[in-house]
Amino acid sequence: MINNKFAFILVLLIGFALPSFSQVIDSLKTDTAKSDTIFRTIPQEDSVLRIRNLNPYITLHVDSTLQYKLDINKDQSQYYWFLKNSPVGLKIERNSGLLTFKAEKAFFLSGRLKYDLDYKVDLGVQNLDDPKDKIDTSFTLLFFNTEIIPSKIKPSVNNILYVDEGDSVSFKVQCEDGNFPIENITMTSNYPIKTIGTVTKCGDDFKWSPPFGFVKPSDKDKQKEVIVNFVGANKFNVRDTATIRIVVKENINYPQKVLEYNEIVRSIQAYSNRLKATFMELDKKIKSTRGARTTFDLTSAASSLGGTVFSSLPTDGQKTAGKILPSVGVAMVPVKESVSPVKKEEQNSATLVRNSIKRLDYLLQNNVLVGEKDPELINKSQKLREELKQIQLQLIEVPVVEFGDSPEELDKYFNNPKVAKKYRMRKS
Repeated sequence: MINNKFAFILVLLIGFALPSFSQVIDSLKTDTAKSDTIFRTIPQEDSVLRIRNLNPYITLHVDSTLQYKLDINKDQSQYYWFLKNSPVGLKIERNSGLLTFKAEKAFFLSGRLKYDLDYKVDLGVQNLDDPKDKIDTSFTLLFFNTEIIPSKIKPSVNNILYVDEGDSVSFKVQCEDGNFPIENITMTSNYPIKTIGTVTKCGDDFKWSPPFGFVKPSDKDKQKEVIVNFVGANKFNVRDTATIRIVVKENINYPQKVLEYNEIVRSIQAYSNRLKATFMELDKKIKSTRGARTTFDLTSAASSLGGTVFSSLPTDGQKTAGKILPSVGVAMVPVKESVSPVKKEEQNSATLVRNSIKRLDYLLQNNVLVGEKDPELINKSQKLREELKQIQLQLIEVPVVEFGDSPEELDKYFNNPKVAKKYRMRKS
């Protein structure tokens, strides 16, 4: 009975509440519709400047044309367009934002443009009245070509070079770029050579100096051929090879040969001074012997003359002395030959030594070097060496002494006119 009463009361409450709740719901629907109408009638203002149709990456084929109209979300009559770092040929109309470009092939052949290289172009649009109202952005432009142009290595010299030992060869290894540039270069040769620096990329210099002795005596025609290969490769490992033939000719090592020549000259001068000292000793011995023999000759002549004088005197004793004195003069002759014999060997030796000294002086004067690179350097050195050896063999039995006097004193004695007069050739 109680449950039935409770159910009856609940039905009455729902009956009274439903009309009021439906009115509230209708009121809410009406308010929502009004607010939607208000939001629809008041548009949102777009205050931020932006480019609507910018493509950040543009690719162009060679000999193609680009016409790209850029658009902003505001009145373009109040703005102007500009480019920075643009490649050659790319332009923009400052008022309308029309981007134009014609990728002429001449740009690429002249090297002003390159294939497969990203060109970053800075783009800007600026309000004419408000400096703060602007956009700075960028896009990338890339050019491609379906025509395959190979990259090549182009050294700055002909493929055949001639060089002498001791000289140097130098040239630049350049490249002719095609679609894909050469990124690295490898150098090889048929002989191990030591270059100044290494060639690893385009534009590097090849420098090499063939050392003396590089050409061996067994090499044909006294020359050797060095083949140098420069192998370049691009990023796809496509290769190109340039070959340079360097013909190395045998050459005189002038610095070393000059040292050898100077050493031979010093040896000749030292040996000539020893010969002058030997000549001085021999000449002094000959001079001493001549003085002794002259004394004996004068004594003998005086005795003979004295005997003649005494024979004419009146007294017997004086006449007797005049008879004895000529015999004394005659007896002096064997004594002279016994005490001071003629020094024929010394005389001949002195004459030979003096002639050898004159010969060496003449050789030195006749084989003086004409500059540091005298073409007859080797021949002159060889001649001096042979002549010195020949003179040493001729004087092998002459005891050569060491000189104690200075070279100036030896020259003074050797060139003394009185000494030279004794060894001067006389007409028969």
